Order: sequence, then C-alpha cells, then structure tokens
Amino acid sequence: MGNVIDAVKTRSSTRGYTGEPLTPKELDSLIHAGLQAPTAANKQEIHFTVLKGDHPILKEIEDEKNRLRDLSDLEHNFYYEAPTVIILSADKDYKWSPLDAGIAVENMALVAEELGLGNLIIGCIYDALRGEKREYFSSALKFPANYEYEIALAVGHKAVEKAPHTYNAQAQVTYL
Repeated sequence: MGNVIDAVKTRSSTRGYTGEPLTPKELDSLIHAGLQAPTAANKQEIHFTVLKGDHPILKEIEDEKNRLRDLSDLEHNFYYEAPTVIILSADKDYKWSPLDAGIAVENMALVAEELGLGNLIIGCIYDALRGEKREYFSSALKFPANYEYEIALAVGHKAVEKAPHTYNAQAQVTYL
C-alpha cells in the first residue's frame, strides 16, 4: 500500500489505454473504494453500473453525446477506449446525490492511481444521459428506479503518461 498523499499528487486524467482488461481483484478494489465513500446521512444511495469498454450501449451514449454537441469524426470516444467504464447513478430526489457521487468517484480514481491504473473522471455524457433519451439509457444501464446519471469513471492500464495539472495556490486559496 502506498500513500494517499502520493496518489493525490501523481494522479492525472488518462486519455489512452492498453487493451488489457482489469483483473477481478483490481475491479473489486475500485468498486469497494466507491462503496466505502461517505454519503450524506449515510444514505448510501450511489449505484455503480460496470461496463466493458466494448459494450454496445457505450456507442449509443457516444452517438447521443455527439449528436447533442453537433460533433463528428472524433479521434476517441468519451472514455478513450478504456477497457472498463463505471457509471454512477443516484436517487434523483436526494439533494446530496451529486456530491456523494463525486466523493465516490474520487475514492475510485485515487485507488486506481494507487493500483497503477489510468483513469478518467467523466462528466461530458451528462446531457446525453439526462436528456430526451434519459429513460431509455436509465433502463439500458439498469439504474434503480428513480435514479439518474451523476458521473462516470473510465479505467484501465495506461498506454500514455501525463503529468498532473499545475495550480496556483496563491490565486485559488484564501486563508482567513
């Protein structure tokens, strides 16, 4: 086991993956990291839908995202051909669901980094999964009743490396 501070410092969005699938142990570690995330009032309302990167519904989501944004001929799909995509959904009537899903996906991203896996937190499919085809996608992704898309995570073995982003602490932090 490494150090969470190191995982935070070294993690960056991965936009290139090998075709090697995750092992059951790797996937189990990621899912449990999401399940262990704190939720408001311990509601534990986050649901995780795990898909292989070649699942046909991912192409449909990609097509709908591109249609809504009037995009075509993109070099990569929204998950950069990762072998695994995990879509987090939550109770649409619970006001803390978006925050709870964000916490869960960050837990998963940090565990992925600790395991040496690349990962990409995905928000760009929000309009596709919350738009006019919402019910279709919710059913196809087997979301529980009254649940909707919150955020997703692409994960796999890195084919590319990218340095973590820089920041300007003086401009972004105020101490009172």
